[in-house]
Amino acid sequence: MTMPATALDLGRSAFSEHRWSDALESLARADAEGGLPPEDLEVVASVAMLLGKDSEGVAYLTRAHDEYVVLGDMAGAARCAAWLVLYMMDMGEPARSSGWMARARHLVEGLDQPGTAEGYLMIPAALGALYGGQPEASKELFGQALAVGRKFRDRDLTALGQLGLGTAGITLGFTDEGLELLDEVMVSVTAGEVSPIPSGIIYCAVIGSCRLALDVQRAHEWTAALQRWCGDRPDMVMFSGQCQSHRAELFILHGAWDDAMAAARIAQDRSRRGDPEARWGAWYLEGEILRMRGQFDEACVAYAKAAETGFEALPGLALAMVAQHKVAQAQAMLRRALSGSDPANRRRLLPAVVEVELAAGDTPAARAAADEFAAPVGDAGRPLERAIAAQAEAQVLIAESKAADGLLASRKAWRLWYSLEAPYGAATCRVLAGRACSVLGDQASAAMEFEAAQGEFADLGAAPAVADVLRLSGERAGDGASTLTVRELQVLRLVAEGKANKSIARDLYLSEKTVARHVSNILCKLDVPSRVAATKYAFEHHMVS
Repeated sequence: MTMPATALDLGRSAFSEHRWSDALESLARADAEGGLPPEDLEVVASVAMLLGKDSEGVAYLTRAHDEYVVLGDMAGAARCAAWLVLYMMDMGEPARSSGWMARARHLVEGLDQPGTAEGYLMIPAALGALYGGQPEASKELFGQALAVGRKFRDRDLTALGQLGLGTAGITLGFTDEGLELLDEVMVSVTAGEVSPIPSGIIYCAVIGSCRLALDVQRAHEWTAALQRWCGDRPDMVMFSGQCQSHRAELFILHGAWDDAMAAARIAQDRSRRGDPEARWGAWYLEGEILRMRGQFDEACVAYAKAAETGFEALPGLALAMVAQHKVAQAQAMLRRALSGSDPANRRRLLPAVVEVELAAGDTPAARAAADEFAAPVGDAGRPLERAIAAQAEAQVLIAESKAADGLLASRKAWRLWYSLEAPYGAATCRVLAGRACSVLGDQASAAMEFEAAQGEFADLGAAPAVADVLRLSGERAGDGASTLTVRELQVLRLVAEGKANKSIARDLYLSEKTVARHVSNILCKLDVPSRVAATKYAFEHHMVS
């Protein structure tokens, strides 16, 4: 006769099948009926954290720690204390995190023999060193944690140690070596050898390191893997916001800005519901989209939200300041940030430094930044870093009055951006090519480059970039009806009637993409920020009746 499954059995089964809500319900019922052993309290704590129920997760893990103490299992108690340190750090409670760190150290010091708890305790200390500007010390601590994990065959600790070593290596500028370590740790994660919370930490950290290393191919591969992992756990909150942030970044690169904004908004919601690590990326990426669309005040609000996490919203905020004609402030901000950054983050800032220094008229400083970024790249570098290096070189060469060389560099950069399916970068390089052709006296080629770039920017909704191209090609924004084409006047009249792009496209027998381009051009030429403002302008200037 088969005995009916108990609540504990059901909870354990649901946990193994990644049904977190069912697992929490059953384990909580088992706890209410007769209590749980500390091992199961650790499980239910993990499930609560995965569901975004931070307070419940901390309460369960605190109980697990206490039960281990009662049973005399100080190694188990120390392990729980170490994880509580990490959870408190994520929850923004440094005092409680410090208290648990002190308790964990006392527990480890009282152990008769060393064990995995000692290694787990190194992880929060290593993270503190990494984010505190001490990557060398961080690397040493992660290495020690890895050694402990391997000695006791603890897969979670081993994976976290490898993750830390790879991340520290990239931060120190040893990009290839660091990425190889991260690939190795991802093998164990994707094989299901690592527990859920360490797995989520590793997924998100690895993708973040790929972004820092400008490795688009790896970022695509691991973001897709993370999306599948999250999709197999549909009720999970923890890590799901970070997944959406990573998707938003790739959407931005590939010109799907509406999709990127939607993903960023989901990430913001998940950050509030229990994935606080998603907050910086969610708000920073919204700021990037708004900046490129010309909504600078709104972008600065989003950047400020990102900065509330303690991490600066750079380089986006500095580029927004340049667009708002605050060049000196942007220059000072980036120079200050460069002076205190580690090698990897310094490299991340250099392309924006080129742009800001050129806007400030300091061509030698821009040249130094471009050369520093390009130094480790070479022909075998990753495509994204090669594209950025070639674009920066083209910008500086044109500023140095070396138009012929600048044209070659801009076309090289365009080919790389195009191969990455990155329309904004590709269009930017067509503008550079047009500028170079214009200086060389080839106005026909310049006009073709500007027209192609204008169309691409208009399709993206990159209003400031469209306005820049119009200025370079001899058209000026803000001249009203005199600068609008016959077709643009037709579109404006339909916009003033309140029609959407789809309806306008049907009335004029155009594609929605073409209508969107016309609308973007109208906003730039009239120097207005929105369709409502364009309608008001049209009525005030008797362009519609």
